Amino acid sequence: MRSNVISRSGKWLGASALAIVVGLGGVSTAYVASSQHVSAQQVQSAAEIDVPSVQPATGFADLVEAVKPAVVSIQVEAEEGIRQPGQRGGQFNFNMPDLPEDHPLKRFFDQFGGEFGNGQGGGTEQQPRHFLAAGSGFVISADGYIVTNNHVVENATKVTVAFDDGNELDAKVIGTDPRTDLAVLKVEGRDMPFVKLSEADVRAGDWVVAVGNPFGLGGTVTAGIVSARGRDIGGSSYGDFLQIDAAVNTGNSGGPAFNLAGDVVGVNTAIYSPNGGGNVGIAFAIPAPTVRQVVDQLIQQGSVTRGFLGVSIQDVTRDIANGLGLQSSRGAIVREATEGSPAAKAGVRSGDVITAVNDDEVDNALDLSRTISQNAPGSTVNLKVWRDGAEQTIAVTLEKLSEDAATTEPQQPQAPAQPDEVRPSSVGITLVPNAGGQGLLIQEIDPNSPAAERGLAVGDSILEVDNQPVANVADFEAALTGVRGKGRDTALVKAERNGEARFIGLPLQAANQ
Repeated sequence: MRSNVISRSGKWLGASALAIVVGLGGVSTAYVASSQHVSAQQVQSAAEIDVPSVQPATGFADLVEAVKPAVVSIQVEAEEGIRQPGQRGGQFNFNMPDLPEDHPLKRFFDQFGGEFGNGQGGGTEQQPRHFLAAGSGFVISADGYIVTNNHVVENATKVTVAFDDGNELDAKVIGTDPRTDLAVLKVEGRDMPFVKLSEADVRAGDWVVAVGNPFGLGGTVTAGIVSARGRDIGGSSYGDFLQIDAAVNTGNSGGPAFNLAGDVVGVNTAIYSPNGGGNVGIAFAIPAPTVRQVVDQLIQQGSVTRGFLGVSIQDVTRDIANGLGLQSSRGAIVREATEGSPAAKAGVRSGDVITAVNDDEVDNALDLSRTISQNAPGSTVNLKVWRDGAEQTIAVTLEKLSEDAATTEPQQPQAPAQPDEVRPSSVGITLVPNAGGQGLLIQEIDPNSPAAERGLAVGDSILEVDNQPVANVADFEAALTGVRGKGRDTALVKAERNGEARFIGLPLQAANQ
């Protein structure tokens, strides 16, 4: 899994670090389900529930024997690029002092200047850092295509694949996809043992068997269940991970999680551990449908292309739903439609809530991003949009997502207005016109107000209320009055901080006190 995480803080850990073999105390055993039957009579509720009997597991040896030849250990020689710290760059972040020739510290800084990147002194030229890493993978075709994680082979100069029978082959990196952390390798061969990606639906509670290369040990089998589906873990552009409790550790990255039919239901990618990297029963795997979609493109064209809609979005909270008159807090609300983007061309605008794509309901912002990415550039999707209290459909022709799309530089806060322009509002915030900018600046805020509870702070800009621009406090109060006139007790407010706009649902109870 990813190895750029500080331990002891309970953060996401990677499982492809240096291939250091460590001594592990104890023996890892597979958990076997109890055969105790819970009958319908034991569950009393408004309607009795029929609980199907669960047959006790007899072990996984036959399954492991069948699939293990297709699981490989991956050994990587990699190179980290040359770091150029310089006088102002890199990790040093300081200016070399401009000292007079007779200053007592002048000689000291001259002596070490080469190390600090000024091209002088006794420092030596920096070289790339070479290192070894290890991970796991599995063969998906008889001619030698192998799936693993992108972070296992990232920056690789040489990749060697070791099979269960001890045979080792050099591998070529066919393509990588950092967004999903997947990669495809190729070894020369034919009639190789391989496994296939599952097409069956995975449910929480299903058995899974993980096979991989933890801590460089190779050929290690662990078992558990699918703990949950649809997990969103930090650092991922596209969520929807399976959470499993089979023991997964450093070196399991890229390895398969099998169902009882011997099909791959997920690619082990990350673990959560508060104790420095050891397994605590919380691991995450990329689900088979995502793997299939990405791997097919990597094999065919060496890269992945995704549909591009061109909107910045956020989740619809209960407050936001109340402010818009929505019955459900599902969907994704559009903060902005990028100028010239497919969404903007089709008429999508700020404040729209996208509730479905091609009749598939959208749960949240991540779900929308994932759904759009699964559509090819050039395809047309129908967006179901909630706007001005009514639902409408907008057809959008997607373009190709650029992986290196430019980001908007944060805007600097504007100068505060003159004191005589300051006016308090009815909801616990004091607002001033945003000199030279849009909207109103929050100059003061009652720490006990709903506005403060919803995260607004001094220095934030209020751009819109109920999708109406506000330029002064009178506009702001008129918009709040309009919200109350619609029978709502929550106003949809568009606020901006450091150049990034965001919607919040602002309760109006304070106005009635």
